[in-house]
Amino acid sequence: MRAGAAGVADRAVGSPSRPSLRVRYRLTPWWVRVLAVFAASRVVTTAIMMAFASKQADNSWTAANPGYFDFARIWDGHWYFIVAVTGYPSVLPLTDAGEVAENAWAFMPAYPALVRLLMLVTGGSYPVVAVIVSVAFAAGTALLFYKLMNLVLPSGTALFAVVLFCFAPLSPILQVAYAEPMHTFFLTLALYLLLRRDYWRLLPVIAIMALTRPSGLAFALALLLHVIHRWVTRKTDPYPRHEIVASIVAGLFSAFMGVAWLLIAAAVTGSFTAYTDTEFAWRRAYSAGEEFIPFSPWFEGAGFWLGQPAGGFIVGAAVAVLVGIVVLLFSPLGKRLGVDLRFWVASYLVYLLAVFFPQSSTFRLFVPMFPLLGALAVPKSWVYRLVLVLLCVAGQVGWIHIAWWVDGYDWTPP
Repeated sequence: MRAGAAGVADRAVGSPSRPSLRVRYRLTPWWVRVLAVFAASRVVTTAIMMAFASKQADNSWTAANPGYFDFARIWDGHWYFIVAVTGYPSVLPLTDAGEVAENAWAFMPAYPALVRLLMLVTGGSYPVVAVIVSVAFAAGTALLFYKLMNLVLPSGTALFAVVLFCFAPLSPILQVAYAEPMHTFFLTLALYLLLRRDYWRLLPVIAIMALTRPSGLAFALALLLHVIHRWVTRKTDPYPRHEIVASIVAGLFSAFMGVAWLLIAAAVTGSFTAYTDTEFAWRRAYSAGEEFIPFSPWFEGAGFWLGQPAGGFIVGAAVAVLVGIVVLLFSPLGKRLGVDLRFWVASYLVYLLAVFFPQSSTFRLFVPMFPLLGALAVPKSWVYRLVLVLLCVAGQVGWIHIAWWVDGYDWTPP
C-alpha cells in the first residue's frame, strides 16, 4: 500500500498535468495574442482579395487576373508609385481648359518617400515593397492600439477592440499600397502619448503623421479641447505650468503641420493655391464649384450622388455611419473611452465635414476614427462579439466589391 502510494506520489511530482487552455492563454504575452489576431485577420482578408483578383478583368492598372501585389497597388497606389519614382512636379499640369489637372501634389510624401528609400536599399519592386511597408505598419498599429485601449479598458476588452480593428470592413486598406496603415500607426502613437501627457514627444510624431495623411488641423483641434478640459478641471486634476506650456506648443505645432504641405506645394510650384487647386481637380468630376466654403461640400456631394444609380445607397450609408458615430460618441459605451479619445474623434469628424467632398472614398476617410471600436468592444456577450466580427468580414466583401474591384467604368473609387 505504501509503495503504491509512493508511486502515485512520484508520478504526481514527476509528471505534472498540462495547464488548461485558459491558463495557457493567460500566460501568453499580450503581444503574441495581438499578432495572432492580426495574422488571422490577414489570412481572411487576403483570401477575399484574391477571390476578387481572380475575377478581375483588364483595367487601367493591371491585366486580367492579376497577382496579389499588382492587385494591391491600383487606384491611389499608382499615384504613390508616381511620387516614389518621380517626385512632385514643379510646374502644375493643366487641362485643355487651362485648369489644374490631377497631379501628385494631392498625395503627401512620408509614405512614398519611405517606400522609395526601401526600394533603393533592398532592390525590391514598388508593389512588393509598398505592400510590405503597409503590412508592417498595420501590425505595429495593432500592437499600439492594444496598448492605447488598455489605458482606458480592461485587457480582454482591449484585445477584442484589436479584433474589430483587424477585421473591420475597411481593414483591407491595411495591406495595400496606401498611406493609411502608416498614418494609423503614427496616429495611434500620438493618441497614446496624449493620454500619457507626454507632450514634447508628440512633436515628431505629429510631424510625420501630418505629412502622411491630412490630420494636423484635426489633431490641433483635439489638443485645443484637451487644453481647455485640463484647465477647467485643474482643481481636481493638477495642470502644472510646464504641462500647460508643452500642451499649447504641441497644439500650435500641430496647427502649423496642418498647413505645412500647402506651404511646401506653394513654395515649389510658385502657386499659393497649388494644393487646393489640385484637390479641386478631383472634385471637378462631381461639382462645378472651384471655391472652397467649409461644410458646403457635403451638400454639393449629396446633390451629385442622389443623381447616380446607386447614389441613394451611398448617401444613405454615409449618413448612417455619421449618425452612428455621433450616437456612439455620446453613449455610455463611448464615455468608457475617456475624454481625449472622444475629443479626437469629434475633432476629426468636424474636420471631415468641413473639408472633404463626400464620395465613395469617404468611407476610407472614416478610418482615423477607429478608436471608437473600443466602445463597440465593451459588451462581453460572445454571441454579440461573434456576430460583430462576421458583419465586419461581410463588410470587407462589400467594400472590396463596391470600391476596390474595378468593374468596367468604375465611378466608386476606394
